[in-house]
This record gives sequence, C-alpha cells and structure tokens, in this order.
Amino acid sequence: MSLEQSIPAVQWLENKREDMLALLEDIVNIDSNSADKPGVSRVFRRLESFFQSQGLTVSSHFVDGVEAAISVTANPGRGTGQPVLLMGHCDTVFPAGEAARRPFRIENGRAYGPGVADMKSGVVMNAFIIAAVAQSREPLPEVTALFTCDEEIGSPLSKDVIIPFARKAAFVFNGEPGRPSGNVVTSRKGGVFFDLEITGKAAHSGANFAEGVSAISELANKIVALDALTDLDKGVTVNVGLVSGGLSVNTSAPSAKAGIDLRVHNHEQREDMVGKIRCICDRSFIRGTFSKLGIVGEFRPFVPSAQSQRLFELYRDQLSELGHRAEQESSGGCADSGVASSEGAITLCGTGPVGGGFHTLDEYCEVDTMVPRGQAVLATMARLQEVDWAATDAQSPDSLR
Repeated sequence: MSLEQSIPAVQWLENKREDMLALLEDIVNIDSNSADKPGVSRVFRRLESFFQSQGLTVSSHFVDGVEAAISVTANPGRGTGQPVLLMGHCDTVFPAGEAARRPFRIENGRAYGPGVADMKSGVVMNAFIIAAVAQSREPLPEVTALFTCDEEIGSPLSKDVIIPFARKAAFVFNGEPGRPSGNVVTSRKGGVFFDLEITGKAAHSGANFAEGVSAISELANKIVALDALTDLDKGVTVNVGLVSGGLSVNTSAPSAKAGIDLRVHNHEQREDMVGKIRCICDRSFIRGTFSKLGIVGEFRPFVPSAQSQRLFELYRDQLSELGHRAEQESSGGCADSGVASSEGAITLCGTGPVGGGFHTLDEYCEVDTMVPRGQAVLATMARLQEVDWAATDAQSPDSLR
C-alpha cells in the first residue's frame, strides 16, 4: 500500500495542486513588506477566507494594537499524541508596488513573484496541510498553523505571539523554503542587529580644525576593531553593513551612525560577542566622542539536537517514499525556527516547497514540490507516536554544530 493510500490526509492533498497554486497567486499578488502592516493583514484576510471555506476558525493576535499573527487549529483538544505547530511568515522584503510590477507567473515549472518562495509558497502549503488534517478522520495530533507579520525584520511584534505557541507544541515544522538542492534546514545561526550612534564636535576643517572632534574618524576606528572580531573558523561574523555621518565635506563630523550585524551558532557565542561589541563601542578611540549602542533586532539560533535530528530522519524517510529526496544542511540565515527550538520544541526548518533566489528579482518556487513536501509533513506527523522521543538523547550532535 502506498503512502498516499495508507494516510487519508496525504491522499486528500494529492489532487490539490491547482487549488494551492490559485491561493499562492492571490497572496503573491498582495504587497506585504514587513513595514506594510495593512498589506500583511490583506494576506491574513485571504488566508482567513480559505480557512472559512474549510470549516476552520481563525484567531487574530494583536501586539501593541497591530495584528501580528493569525492562527488556526485542527483537532483542538482531541488530537492523538503531542501537539504540532506549523510556522510561516506572510511578510516579504519587497516594497509597495512590487506585486504590480512583477505579478505571479509560472514558467517552465517554476513560479515567480515577490516572496513566492520566501515564504508564501510555504504559507500556502501549511494552510493546505491543516485543511487536510481538519478533513481527515484518522488519528492525528492537534495541529496549529501560525502565520506571522514581520519575520524578515526579526519578528519584533510576532515573537511575543510565537513564544507561547512554541512552548505548547512538542514539534514544530517551519515552512521556510526548501533549499535549491531540496534539502531541509536542521540548524541556523542566530543574528543580533545593532544601531551605533556616535557624537563628535563640529568645526570648520580649514579655519578651526583643532577644535573639531570627528565622529566619522571615531567610527572608522571602531569598524577596524569590530571587523577583527570575525572568526570564520568558529562561524562567528561581525559585519558593519550601514554607515552614515557628517555635515559637510569641510566640517569635522559632529555625528555618525552604523548598523552592525552579528551572526553566531549558539547562545554562549552570542553572550561573548555582544560583550566584545559593547566593549569596542563604549570605548572612545578619539577623546571627546560619545557613543551609544542599541540592539534593534534579534534572531535566536536554531541549535540542533539528537531529537531534531531524529525528526529530520523521520521526515526524510516519508519524503523518500513519495519519490523525493532531501538531506540536511545548516544555514547562516536566521528564521523563527530559532525561537521555537529555544523554547524546547523539537524543530525542523525549511520544510516548505523548494525554491531559490530568495530576496531577489529572480526568486522562484519549484511548483511540483508543493504537494509532496506538504504530504511529507503530514506523513511525518502521522508517525510521530512511533518514536520514543523521551529516550532520545537531547544533546546536540557535534556533526551539526
């Protein structure tokens, strides 16, 4: 008996390709930059209409008066085994008007459009997964799908929504795009994003040079010191990616600013590096300058464990039965899977449809991977009870660090 035949929910999804593509087209053609909260809410409303057609009730979650997320649950209170959380974000990096300039299209088996892979195809896949669970009469876990508003900028609002859901869930599947190779993600770096402001003293650079204190020169000294913190062997990087400052070419710069990006593998590295960055930024290389450093966003690292490794293996085996292949890989990019895993949920990331060119005009989704990747998640959920998770050593495998 095939996997499709043995699990009715998997079979239900088999013939939903065109329906999935129709929903994907609708939400790709809605601008939803992270800062465009009305645009993201329009995506939420389109998803809500889909869920209502499936007999599912949607809950909205507000933070500081903003709709930060919506959620929907299948098998509430009557699922078999431990609860599962499906995660996905509805925001993109693209500005308003991009959907009109580059509307959804399909060419040679690939779908194109702003955010089509990162991660609107994963959002659609998760929506159909939970619909399949709701339509199924077989024993499956309680499954919640959570759709958030601002992952691309570090989830400053939706993180407060994600955390309680992650604490309740035993397992999390984050529908970020599968890698171009088809691989899923079993570890991710964490990221900390800083703003640095430096104050100096303005003076005419010709007539009164000695009276000036250049904030730009202070920033230059700090950049050299910050660059020296990068250790590629340890996978720790510090990048000063934005700089600005000065008043005019013939004035000592009274102010300067910088944006700093830190990437780390684990919490210990995070604490060590944040301390070193603060030390450099608090130091005055040039007397008379004053500096202020602030953290403006942060992603937690997705640190692998033996349990997350076992979840990957279970997923890989189900996908293989469907005729598709996936191995595991680490990513230097950040995602909300770091929040879920750090709250104790056994997590797998990159379970969405295969894609590539993320955040570029060439971003694409492999259309024929939408159904089987969704089916693989469904089949994995159906077999979670077959594993003795308590007996699995929870220590992270050294090979995945």
